Amino acid sequence: MGVAVADLEAPTVPAAARAVRQRLPGTLPAAHAALLVTGEVDAFALTGSWAGVAAVVGTAPLLVLARDDDPFLALDRLPALAAGRGAGVALGGGWFGALGYALGERTEPTVPAPPRTLRLPAAPLAFFDHLLVCDREGGWWFEALSTPERDAALRGRRDALAARLAAAPRPRPVRLRGVRLRAPGASGHRTAVAACRERIGAGEIFQANLCLHLDATLDGRPEDLAVAAAETLAPAHGALQRGTWGALVSASPELFLRRTGRDVRTEPIKGTAPAGSPLALTASAKDRAENVMIVDLMRDDLGRVCEFGSVSVGELAKPRTGAGVTHLVSGVSGRLRPDVGDGELLRATFPPGSVTGAPKVQATRVIAELEGSARELYTGAIGYASPVAGLELSVAIRTFELVGGHAQLGVGGGITSGSHPDAELEECLVKARPLLALGAADAPALTTPSALALPPPALSDGRKRPDPARGVFETLRVLDGVADRLPDHLARLRAGAAACGLRAPGDLRSQVVTAAARQGTGRLRLDLAFDESIAISTGPLPATDGPVRLAPCLLPGGLGAHKWADRRLLDALAVALGAVPLLVDTDGSVLEAAWASVWAQEGDRLLTPPADGRLLPGLTRAALLAGDPRCSEEPLSLTRLGRADAVWVSSALRGLVPALLRPESR
Repeated sequence: MGVAVADLEAPTVPAAARAVRQRLPGTLPAAHAALLVTGEVDAFALTGSWAGVAAVVGTAPLLVLARDDDPFLALDRLPALAAGRGAGVALGGGWFGALGYALGERTEPTVPAPPRTLRLPAAPLAFFDHLLVCDREGGWWFEALSTPERDAALRGRRDALAARLAAAPRPRPVRLRGVRLRAPGASGHRTAVAACRERIGAGEIFQANLCLHLDATLDGRPEDLAVAAAETLAPAHGALQRGTWGALVSASPELFLRRTGRDVRTEPIKGTAPAGSPLALTASAKDRAENVMIVDLMRDDLGRVCEFGSVSVGELAKPRTGAGVTHLVSGVSGRLRPDVGDGELLRATFPPGSVTGAPKVQATRVIAELEGSARELYTGAIGYASPVAGLELSVAIRTFELVGGHAQLGVGGGITSGSHPDAELEECLVKARPLLALGAADAPALTTPSALALPPPALSDGRKRPDPARGVFETLRVLDGVADRLPDHLARLRAGAAACGLRAPGDLRSQVVTAAARQGTGRLRLDLAFDESIAISTGPLPATDGPVRLAPCLLPGGLGAHKWADRRLLDALAVALGAVPLLVDTDGSVLEAAWASVWAQEGDRLLTPPADGRLLPGLTRAALLAGDPRCSEEPLSLTRLGRADAVWVSSALRGLVPALLRPESR
């Protein structure tokens, strides 16, 4: 008799296990460890100084953390060691993977983030009950957390990995092409730094870590990029992780947390200069102050979970070379209270202070308001929790995030009252250059910016970005009982739903067709909530008499490519401005109006900003671009829009209608 799928018992972390190790033949260099995961889906390779060994490789995990599971709770689910640590075992197994920056929402109150680009999982973690480990002398070992139920399977895995190790795979060439700064780019980062300094001067924060992203195309395999990083940069915390979602390759120099027994240590990095310039760093009052502020923050974070009086600073702002640059590094140590596990330790300290700022909660809010795109795994943490070795996590900096052939690299720096926008931008590129060189690529060339006259900020007076948790929506025009462009609207709604991790009902089309037939002529609004329920409401078509009045406001990164149901920001701006909000990015680029695409008429040409992920791809906009040769995409500055022969806006409900830019905005 067959066994029903529902009766199959899902794998779980064993309650107890025996840590074992066995020597394997093989001379593969530790720097080539990433090649052992070629062809695997959920797998990782660590190189550098993790757990005191040269490399760790994990394949075929026992289980993968579900997206809705709490990763902090998961890290506390480790088997007890049935017969002690096991002679010579370095790690044995445990949870390995990454914790994304956005998990900070689970530890402290924050505000909605800027638009996301890659939408990587928040916590790609998996439990491995067996590993390959390369010791400091170059010897390879099979290590496992063995149970009677898994003994036979582990013997099979040992033999398969031994064969892979004996094959001694070789790296292939890898290349990065088309490296570019993601919009709002250099001008946007300079503007963000200046705005951050103003907020520091106003006493809102002492320091915030502001980041930007570079995009490129990767020709080659992630594992080859990881090998190049290990061989060229020799990072202390090198990592490759693969999953169904994509991959990450990290060359992090920074230790976030290391727990051995109840002793815990963090080594925050603040202050960076090109390699070979330690004297310049130690002489920099700005860099030292930046480091000291984060040391104080990390002392406070550890103090929340450590025994009273046990937290101390060992090294303070010492120069250290890593990942092609020189850093100032400090060391903070403490002793955890007996009742504190890894989950509580993470809740007290995550995200790392060196990539947020001080005070941490308010710094994360400033980051969300000033950065142009959301952080994914970058500036989170990478590493493991093991019943043998404890906990070790790097700060996920100097890290490529890879999806298909798209490579994303985040770089940033701490902004203080002594920061200069040009110097902070150059520090970002100093950090990026050694990583881009792994793929024979150069950092983008920078030009001296012209002065930008930017409109007032949208995110002031307590206003916040739209909350994706409120879902997405669509508005459709209905004429004589037929919904206009219904397939396009449904496709866009489903794309927005997927971006939120939601699914639209399968019978949505038939629901809309029925509602449209009842409506006759007017508009339909479809709201997809976070419980995946659909609400369909009706109303009249909006009036189109007279031009639409536009008032610019500054919103870093715009609203992104989806139609968020949360309209509180746009509604509040409309009231404050007394006009339809016109969103402008920190590089001076016009993006879109609150409910419409924007067009500049120059002669007989109609120009609209490119759909680069910062704005909603309007359906009327798409129809005009496809059907009228006079219409095309071009970047539009606020100045150019003000000098246009005419300004137009387009939407699904109104079509193409004239608009007026508020005179003081010209």
